[in-house]
Amino acid sequence: MSLFDIRVPAVLLRIDRNPFHHGTLGAVRSLGRAGVDVHVVAESGNSPVSASRFVTQSHPPPPPGARADEIVLALRRVAARVARPAVLIPMDDASALAVGARRDALAPAYLLPETPDRVPARVADKAELADLCADLDVPHPSTIVPESPAEAATAAWRLGLPLVAKWSRPWLLPAGTGLRSTMVVHSAREARELFHRSPEAGSRLLLQAFLPPGPESDWFFHGYADRAGVLRGGGTGVKLLAWPRGAGLTAVGRWTPNPRVAALAERLVAELGYRGILDLDFRRGPSGRHHLLDFNPRPGAQFRLFADSAGLDVVRALHLDLTHRPLPDGRALAGREFVVENYAPLVALRPAAGSRELAWHADDDRGPGQALRRLWTRHAARRLWTRLGPAAPAAPRPTGPGPAVPAPVPFPSDLSDDERASSC
Repeated sequence: MSLFDIRVPAVLLRIDRNPFHHGTLGAVRSLGRAGVDVHVVAESGNSPVSASRFVTQSHPPPPPGARADEIVLALRRVAARVARPAVLIPMDDASALAVGARRDALAPAYLLPETPDRVPARVADKAELADLCADLDVPHPSTIVPESPAEAATAAWRLGLPLVAKWSRPWLLPAGTGLRSTMVVHSAREARELFHRSPEAGSRLLLQAFLPPGPESDWFFHGYADRAGVLRGGGTGVKLLAWPRGAGLTAVGRWTPNPRVAALAERLVAELGYRGILDLDFRRGPSGRHHLLDFNPRPGAQFRLFADSAGLDVVRALHLDLTHRPLPDGRALAGREFVVENYAPLVALRPAAGSRELAWHADDDRGPGQALRRLWTRHAARRLWTRLGPAAPAAPRPTGPGPAVPAPVPFPSDLSDDERASSC
């Protein structure tokens, strides 16, 4: 008999248009393998995710920049097609905040954690997170939110150069502006010029002290806070390789116990009364303290790293808990690795010393890996042609069977804001 109530489907919501979001595929496979019907509300026409045999049905997402009420209407249309209550899992910040703000309007068509209304918005906004960390005495990089161009320039000298510049609500960044969610600033002039672009960015500019990267300095915590506030289905991990290097998403991560990071996560959940899935990013500073950089009220893209010996991960924990099923007790698989093939191809091709999961290739679900090879090769060729002009060589076509992986493309702008690093 299945641990899961397979009468209750899952609906994955992603507004971001990134076709290479491997976290969505991880959630599809995790629940689909458990026998749960998985509906995906996301752009699917050019995404390898749609090739998964575990997708029950794809539905068109709300348009980029949609208001919360528009997102609710789109989800109600999906609910009418599904025709039974479903567990709803937002996969990016914009959808997580919209769902959190309209939780009552989405019931009873959707099952959702009972987290306090304002909490998701407070932790996702980087300016509010800085204030929250100060109030709770949680280590966080020194942060200034300038109110004028002059204050931005002064802040650069107060914090020291280089420094990190962020937009407080990166999901509001419009496409085509060239603005990135996180940047390294090397002069007071750069800080002043960025402040002038605040109206264009749609949110406040933050300037933060620079914490230099180093070996095993970037850590993350994934977990699910259940109805009682107990963290399940996750753990602490270290980023072994980032893309872009030093300031990007986790291309290679390893499950590594870290009691200090776990204790900080537990304290944050208890203080905030948070319920649901969370993804926290930390950087260890020169003093040895782990500074919180990001609190994402949704699954992180590499959440499948933390699949334990009982097969429990954060999305399975959510489904079991919201359907009032017991969560199995598994043991942590310390040393397990997660590799994103298109950003770490050489690592993916090397034999694994221990337990390892690839983001795209799976023996029981080959479609997404094959689709990625085709789409990423075209994507790489297109980007190289744009950058280098007619003299650029065409990218080779993938050949042969199996989990072959394409080479990475060094264009950080191709990443969604949810996948870009909060640390530099």
